[in-house]
Amino acid sequence: MLLKISEAGWYLIGSTSLFIILFVLFVFFYSRVMDRQNAMLLKEQKIRSEYEEALLRTQLEIQEQTLKTISEEIHDNIGQVLSLAKLKLNTLDFARLEILREKTTEAKNLVSKAIQDLRDLSRSLNTDTIASLGLIRALEQELELFTKSGYQTSLVVEGAVRKMEPQKELIIFRIIQESLNNIIKHAEATSIRVTAVYEETGLQLQVEDDGKGTGEEKLDMADESYRSLGLRNMHNRATIIGARFAIQSVPGKGTRVNLEIPFN
Repeated sequence: MLLKISEAGWYLIGSTSLFIILFVLFVFFYSRVMDRQNAMLLKEQKIRSEYEEALLRTQLEIQEQTLKTISEEIHDNIGQVLSLAKLKLNTLDFARLEILREKTTEAKNLVSKAIQDLRDLSRSLNTDTIASLGLIRALEQELELFTKSGYQTSLVVEGAVRKMEPQKELIIFRIIQESLNNIIKHAEATSIRVTAVYEETGLQLQVEDDGKGTGEEKLDMADESYRSLGLRNMHNRATIIGARFAIQSVPGKGTRVNLEIPFN
């Protein structure tokens, strides 16, 4: 026996079916939106985690590099200065007052120089110094160490200096420091020039040397055989802070590292 469905019944069935379809579509699109939001949150968390990890690694590497610099500075510079001061004191002749006064003054000057050098090194040991001094002054101190090692150095600053977030400046400093280390290890250079151009939208940084240079094929950051140059590390750090990293080198004409850092 067939049941006759009234017009109201058909209306109820149609309304119910439409409601079910709309509900299913709502659940489907809601789940898609939630999946996208979760994916974005995971991506943000990953970026934040990578940033914090890079920041911590940068702090440790700066301290490690500074300790190495301190070791070399104490051995090559401060140790020699103190040895000369000791030599002056050992050769004092109390019977000759003029020479005694001259050698005593020289010994005092040498000890004062050693003390000042130690103060400079102790300031550079703490990564908080970069935050307190600012990027430019920290770069000046870094180049002063290179000058003491026999390099001709210069720092050119154009535009109005603008401070960025301390963490960002710390990573920028490490990128520049690593490029300077590459000069020591590979360039056989005699002079180093760092240029900082502050523009309205960002900071342009360049590190140039007059070393032997290299072919462009050796600057391929995807090439595993040239990972020792630290190019991939510098490139990754630049990416983390939203900066652009590039390096150009010509055999016999030196190398130039370019870093473009947006303020926002």
